[in-house]
This record gives sequence, C-alpha cells and structure tokens, in this order.
Amino acid sequence: MANLNTILQAIVEKGSRWIEPAIQSEPPASQIRILCDKLLSSKGEASGVALADQALRLYRDLSADEKLGFFEFLAVEYNPAPSDVLAAAEDYQADQSSANLRRLAHSCEPQRQELLRRLNFAPQGTYRLVKMREDLLRLTRTKPELQRIDDDLRHLLSSWFNRGFLTLRPINWDSSARELEKLIAYEAVHEIKGWDDLRRRTEPADRRCFAFFHPTMPEEPLVFVEVALTGEIPNSIQELLREDRVPSLPEDKKVAVFYSISNCQAGLKGVSFGAFLIKQVVTDLSRDLPNLELFLTLSPVPGFIKSLEEKISLGNETTDVETLQAVVNLAAAGKPIGEDMAQTVRMLAADYLANDKHKKGTPKDPVARFHLGNGACLHAVHANADLSERGMQNAAGVMVNYLYDLDKLEARHEALRNEGTVALSRDVSALISAKGKVSHGKKLSA
Repeated sequence: MANLNTILQAIVEKGSRWIEPAIQSEPPASQIRILCDKLLSSKGEASGVALADQALRLYRDLSADEKLGFFEFLAVEYNPAPSDVLAAAEDYQADQSSANLRRLAHSCEPQRQELLRRLNFAPQGTYRLVKMREDLLRLTRTKPELQRIDDDLRHLLSSWFNRGFLTLRPINWDSSARELEKLIAYEAVHEIKGWDDLRRRTEPADRRCFAFFHPTMPEEPLVFVEVALTGEIPNSIQELLREDRVPSLPEDKKVAVFYSISNCQAGLKGVSFGAFLIKQVVTDLSRDLPNLELFLTLSPVPGFIKSLEEKISLGNETTDVETLQAVVNLAAAGKPIGEDMAQTVRMLAADYLANDKHKKGTPKDPVARFHLGNGACLHAVHANADLSERGMQNAAGVMVNYLYDLDKLEARHEALRNEGTVALSRDVSALISAKGKVSHGKKLSA
C-alpha cells in the first residue's frame, strides 16, 4: 500500500501542472466546485488522480462555513434528474430488459456517488473521505437536508470497509509506540490512565488486545478490542482492572471477557463490521488457547438512566415513579447502590435492555443493539459494577455480560431482526419476571 501511495503521489505531482493554472485565481470555495466538475468529466486516470488530490487538499483547508457551503453544493447540484429517472422507469416497465434495468439503475444513482468514488483515487483517499464524513456527521445534526450526502457516502464506505478486507493485528506492550499511543487516545469505554495503566492491560499473559485495520489505512486502527482471560465470569470492571491484580497463566483460564470495544474512526459511524469483529477474535483466541470455554463481554449500559428519566417524565399508573427517582438520584450523586436497592436496579436494567426498543424492533441501548444485533445473549446483569463517574451517571453503576455462543449467533441475530426477539439467559428472564413486567416482544431463553 505504501508503494501504491508513492506511485499515486508521483502522478499527482505531474498531473497538478495541468490543472492548477486554470483555477488558481478563484477563491477556494469556487475552486473546489470547479475541480469536482472537472473530476466528473475527466477521462484520463493521471489527471483524475491529480484532480482528486487537489480537491481534497482544498476541502481540508476550507473554513467551517465553506465546508457547509460545499456540502450544500453537493446536495443540490449532483442529484438525479427526475425526468431521466421517470423516463428510464417507464422504459423498464414497458420492456424489462437488462439494458433498460442498467439504465434505470444508472439514472437513479446520484452523481455524488461517482464523484466520491473518483475522490477515492487520491493518495490516502479513503482515509481523507472518512475524515470528511466526520465533518458531515456534525453538520447533519442541524442540517437534515445534508442526509442525502451521508447516505451516498455511507453506502460507499460500507462497500469499501467490507469485513473481508479487514485485518486483525495483536497489540501488546512490545507494539510500536505509535500503536500504543493510539490505544490510549481512542479508548472510549474505560479511560487508560497513563502508561502504567496501559502496561497492565497489554503486558500480562492473561490480557490480550487486538486492533482491526483496513489495507488503505494501515497506520490508522478502526477498532480496538481489549480482552481479559479469567477463571470465572466477572461482575465488575473495578475488579477486572484493579492495580494490584496478580496476573496468572492464561492456560488456567476458561473465560475470555471482551471488556472494551472502541471504535476509532468517527467517520465510520453506522458502517457496521457485524459480528466479524467478535468472531475473528474468538477464532484467534480459541486457536491459541483451546482451554477457553466461554466468550462474553463486560459491557456498559449507557442509556439506562436516560430511560428511567423518560419513564418518570411520562409517568402513568403502572410506573413506580418514587423508585425510579431514587435510582436516578443515587446515580446523580455517584453513590453505590445499597443492598436493599441492588435487586431492584438489576430488574429495572434487565427490563430496559430487553423491552425498550425503537419502532424497528431494535434495542434502544446502543451497546445492547450492537451485541444483541450480532447474535449475543443477554447473560447477566450486575449492580455496582462500574463506580466511575461516567458509569454512575449513565447507568447507576450497572454493567452486563453478553454471551457469544458461536453456534447460536446467526439464529439469534435473525430472531431479533425478524421478530424482535431478544435472547436472554434464564437468570435475566427471572429478573424480568420478578419485576412483574410483561414484554411487548418475545424472549428467547438461552
């Protein structure tokens, strides 16, 4: 890949002679529009690479307002022509030939997609487009009309970041300083508090860390996965990461715990790598340590307190507002849950994860949506499992285990997708039954 980028850079240096004089007198916001039009009409590969590189260089240096203007330009100017789509659809309705189908598909595809494909020709084009999407995602929060651009870009990125292209690389204390620094920077679940903390997570034989990479971005990790090898299922992150922990031999362990999965590229939000991430790590661990029997997570529940606050505000005759408010207050104060409240909190969290869903039937909690959507089972719910400030504020200290049984992933994924069925262990089902809550969807016992 480095050789390819070197070749592309040489093409850029030669090709830039052909395009810069024609536009250099224009302001940057106008230059980039001219370059995009030229790139779409370009037939030469060398000039196309040079045009793509110069357009992306200009984009990088635009002000925030100029970037917004550029995206508005893309949203308006490169839409499919309704008359062309209608004519092609009528021709296909009259004659369903392959040629008419191709014409219909071509007429429906926005020119933006072809422009983005050609921008990808530039050196490090894929990475530069991922960074561009970071800007776009920030803007779509207040500019929903730009969503059409994100639809196109996400469609292309989903193809370019197909799971078959990803490579898995182990990260340990002997890895390069650059990789270790990125692990510290990108850790999004449990903050790494300096190099000593990092060493405790990467050097001991009963700890593992992996990173996924894409061949077009060999120095930029996509996802970090941190794993603890334990003798039993953990019920708190404090215990798992405590400083005075005594490492032990991995051959003595039966449980692999995925305690942190951090997405490193904000521009790839919504681009799913599916269960591939977990499956690949499980495959590698199983090959190296055949003694492992269970593969599960110790996961946060980031939407729990927010869900309780929503239930309090909506309140009805079946809502125990006083109990919900007591949990919210304890979370806000950062106080551990007492024994008298622990079972109630576990029941509330289990009910939230199993029954609070979007209209499409997927779990509201983002972490639950990821793991359950990948075919995992909600295995256990723990109180006072994360006493950090974030863990208390978001979830009153609750954490859960999602169990990955490779033989059941596909069936559970399909059950959730098609029927809204959440896979639950018997213990979690008992928690929900004890709460006296009736689910709006089915439950699938482990």
